Amino acid sequence: MVIGADLLPALSVLSLVALLGFPLGWIWARLAPPRESTMTGEGELVPVLVESYHRFDGLAVFLLLSAACGVLVAAAVWQLRGRRGPVLLVATVLGSLLAAWLGMRLGTSFAAGMYPVPGSLRPGELVEVAPRLDTPTGLLGQPLTVALTYGLIASWNGLDDLGRRRG
Repeated sequence: MVIGADLLPALSVLSLVALLGFPLGWIWARLAPPRESTMTGEGELVPVLVESYHRFDGLAVFLLLSAACGVLVAAAVWQLRGRRGPVLLVATVLGSLLAAWLGMRLGTSFAAGMYPVPGSLRPGELVEVAPRLDTPTGLLGQPLTVALTYGLIASWNGLDDLGRRRG
């Protein structure tokens, strides 16, 4: 049975793809713009004018990075000729979902380390606040791009067995 033979390689692919969350988060933390905020009299940090748009900028940067990673992952996984098929596709999509989750968590942690908030701020003082990923939408970029790219490559392949070698 093909599914049983593909489970261990699929688990390996899932684990390896999930580890891509480390560099994804690190790169995002360096590219995402910080927000200029000011301290109010009540002790709250409030974004300065249009600086609140950087929340979208950080999400857009993360989605673009994860989508590019998804295209590269799908192309690399397609090179595993003897294991091509739905089992490997599902493992790659799940690994990409884990990578995106890990990238979001680690990226915000890396960014928080790059932009620490000083302990004592006076009202009206400006400070750079670390970028955040507040929405789970960022989780969708890499898995959807992996599925789309792998599906396009598979549909472009004209062979019934997707070019798997039969032993």
